[in-house]
Amino acid sequence: MNLLILSLLAIFLYSVAALSRFYRIKGLLLFGSVAVIAHAVVLYQNLVAPSGLNLGIFTAASLMSWVIALLLLVSLMREPVENLAVVLFPIAALTIGLDVYFHTERILSTEHPFGVTVHILVSIVAYSLLSISALQAVFLAIQDYQLHHKRPGWVIQRLPPLQVMESLLFQMISIGFILLTVSLISGFVFLEDIFAQHLVHKTILSIVAWGFFAVLLWGRWRYGWRGKKAIRWTLIGFVVLMLGYFGSKMVLELILHR
Repeated sequence: MNLLILSLLAIFLYSVAALSRFYRIKGLLLFGSVAVIAHAVVLYQNLVAPSGLNLGIFTAASLMSWVIALLLLVSLMREPVENLAVVLFPIAALTIGLDVYFHTERILSTEHPFGVTVHILVSIVAYSLLSISALQAVFLAIQDYQLHHKRPGWVIQRLPPLQVMESLLFQMISIGFILLTVSLISGFVFLEDIFAQHLVHKTILSIVAWGFFAVLLWGRWRYGWRGKKAIRWTLIGFVVLMLGYFGSKMVLELILHR
């Protein structure tokens, strides 16, 4: 099937899946699953090049959104996170469109050690989980605001209780933090130039983000942090992490063309 047609099909299916949840119509799991499969085929054709893996900024964003969508579908089997699809699936659709329209290339050569590939893949999964955590924190903030101001909007009506939302948030942050730790350790082990000029900002910001999440989890364990404090630390850590990854790629690929 033509790549453009398949991309449009994936975008359409993600949109239908998101709308089905927004209007509480059955079909989220079905349309979401088919969208993820179609997205995987599109991603494979854009990602795999004869000389290695293409991790250009928009292809990398598409890969990360695919991992996020897949993790969301898996989470649906045991956790009440359906409403995250209303935002996450349109984001996945957007990244597909951007990758088709602004196709960029940054090839990871097959000559790189296997450990480098593992480092990159673990990083992407870690970033994906922490991205879901950040969106969960946004919903939690809206839910907390509506409860305290006695304005029961659709967020309160369609989300699980606040305590359940907080529990889900820290579960995802904990797993994402473990994977981020593995990513940083593998980076120090397998990347010889981790503090080279083109990687130094990404490395430092990733370490800073790791520190924010470490403090958040310690505060939760030691002092029972929750509510606004947990939301604030989660979002700051996420913003720093994304600046480290996509900020560096944007400067290198879109501005410096390297």
